[in-house]
Amino acid sequence: MLVLVLGGAAALKVVSRRALGATAAATAAAVPRIAAAKDRSEGYAVRKSERDWQGTLSGPEYFVLRSGGTEPPNSSPLVHEKRDGEFRCAGCGAPLFASTAKFESGTGWPSFSAGLPDVAVEPTFLELLSGTEIRCGKCGGHLGDRFLDGALFPGTSAMLTGRRYCVDGTAVVFHPADGSPPVRGEFEPNKPREIPEWARPPGIKVSG
Repeated sequence: MLVLVLGGAAALKVVSRRALGATAAATAAAVPRIAAAKDRSEGYAVRKSERDWQGTLSGPEYFVLRSGGTEPPNSSPLVHEKRDGEFRCAGCGAPLFASTAKFESGTGWPSFSAGLPDVAVEPTFLELLSGTEIRCGKCGGHLGDRFLDGALFPGTSAMLTGRRYCVDGTAVVFHPADGSPPVRGEFEPNKPREIPEWARPPGIKVSG
């Protein structure tokens, strides 16, 4: 999985991100790669030209869904969303994740222990080491990665499934169960970032 870093109005840079457990002492680094295993249009029910996708999606949405990019950690408003509801594809509206499967992973990205039927998992023999790409099964949009490290999150639903679906909030829209207006997960490029726990430098203790 790659992380998007904005270095100006139009400058985009990608750097590798890690699959880290919030409560784990050890870390498992994901193999840097571009999420482009196969064509994102061929064989999907919802198909559009790249020009049409660019006209339909915002810049960040297009970068994530159609180019396989990744938002910075703690940049999506959906990271800490706790209400009941459903997370749907920002590109085609397909239902992807139920709020009951969401848990706090501490990684800086919305995390789920399971996906709904419209979540497609790209097969790879490297999943055990570096995770595997997940897409919208209706339009082929890139959603994030699935990791087999659920056991690192005791007390969560991921502990039971053994899986962590690490999702870019930008790729989805949250629809609250109480009928409140939908919340787009798109990140704001110029908003200050909250550094996740695993990325903070260790504190320095001075004995008296």
